[in-house]
Amino acid sequence: MARAVVFDCFSGASGDMLLGALIDAGMRLEVLRARLSTLPIDAWRLSAEPVTQHGISGTRALVELEQGDQPHRGLSEVLRIIDAGRFEPGVRERAVLVFTRLAEVEAAIHGTSVDDVEFHEVGALDAIIDVVGVILGLHLWGVDWTRIGCAGLPLGSGWVRSAHGRLPVPAPATLELMRRAGMPIRPSPRMDGDTGELTTPTGAALLTVLARPDIGVQSIHRIGYGFGTREPNWPNAVRLIVGQEQPSGLQTDTVTEIQTNLDDASAEELGYAMERLLEAGALDVAFSPLQMKKNRPGVLVRVLARPEDADRLAALVLEHTSALGVRLQAMQRLIARRSERRVRTPWGEVRVKIKHLGEREFVSPEYEDCARLAREANIPLRMVYDAALRG
Repeated sequence: MARAVVFDCFSGASGDMLLGALIDAGMRLEVLRARLSTLPIDAWRLSAEPVTQHGISGTRALVELEQGDQPHRGLSEVLRIIDAGRFEPGVRERAVLVFTRLAEVEAAIHGTSVDDVEFHEVGALDAIIDVVGVILGLHLWGVDWTRIGCAGLPLGSGWVRSAHGRLPVPAPATLELMRRAGMPIRPSPRMDGDTGELTTPTGAALLTVLARPDIGVQSIHRIGYGFGTREPNWPNAVRLIVGQEQPSGLQTDTVTEIQTNLDDASAEELGYAMERLLEAGALDVAFSPLQMKKNRPGVLVRVLARPEDADRLAALVLEHTSALGVRLQAMQRLIARRSERRVRTPWGEVRVKIKHLGEREFVSPEYEDCARLAREANIPLRMVYDAALRG
């Protein structure tokens, strides 16, 4: 059964903190070691030690390397190391995406090309093990890749040392990764003076690739704390909340509803607006009759959008209708798991959509397929529907 997870980054995030949280929540260390050993990396050791800070117990993940100073590696070298490991395609693709995103933001910051970027701290072997280890651990746990959440990342304050010298906190790569992904900023822990670096580029890259800010869990199954190496005057950890999927198999997500009232829209204008909105990625568009002021009949326009698309689609509503303003509201959906298969009928194949509710399945033939076969055979549509349901 697929799991949902939420990374609660009240003290920021780094690769080792995320890996430690997974281990603390129950990911078996020996399994991770065995799978990571397929990477073409010599003389390394992954271990975990118990940690208690400010009354909270958890785990610190440690990657020890015999080679102290790490050479600077370009993206192609890092990807060669990942590709040589024996991992499932989904693990490999996400690890590649993490380092590719890092290379893209580094290239933008330094005014160079992705091929010319040289990773310093991020290209070290321990960072590669952290990134691949986190993604591999989530895969081995059976986490649903669409159900990974992170409500936001704290930026921190002060300065950090890097291969380029002293840099302001947050590091430019961290800030750019968050900007591109639309990751919310979370308040930093309050203290006198600077907090130092809380979210590292590696931690930001992992979470902006894997997680979404609008994902939560329906019930808490496990909790893990992954501690960093610093010991400030608060628990320096990532808290991992592992949720169990509901027995019915229902999932939740968050959507934004865009609404506006119109009293002067023609049917042609509304039809055209619907076409443009659906082409632009709207999840649904609906029109409902409405009684407006001065006893005018009107239309309520409702558009469902993914949160990241809401502003763009709201602008399209304003562009393609006479609306002077729109209303936006976040709301949760319960979603049944869906799948599709092909079935044979006497007149040809038909796609059927399957809704899964626990152990029960509800089948709906695809209208366009059924209509095409009915026209070709010159028979009633219901005959094709009935045959598809029996198939």
